[in-house]
Amino acid sequence: MTATLSTHVLDTERGRPAAGVLVELFRADELVGAAETDADGRIGALAEVETGAYRLVFHPPSPFFRRVELEVALDEGHYHVPLLLAPYSCTTYRGS
Repeated sequence: MTATLSTHVLDTERGRPAAGVLVELFRADELVGAAETDADGRIGALAEVETGAYRLVFHPPSPFFRRVELEVALDEGHYHVPLLLAPYSCTTYRGS
């Protein structure tokens, strides 16, 4: 069974997408996917992987957050995980 993952990063301080943000996907300590967000703040296809537990790591241009790391459980299907970012706060959710 496989899962696909996409993401986007929004700069909520400026009210626009965050371009050029490195996003990595790890399974245990193995890097299985990496890309930078495009001009629209999106990565349409970060990875197609086997189902299981993964770490999604964002490297935002923030004065406070050097890395935002999420542990996610991917079952079969597509997952979209956005990051909303401000200088001193961030949030995420499972999108569609």
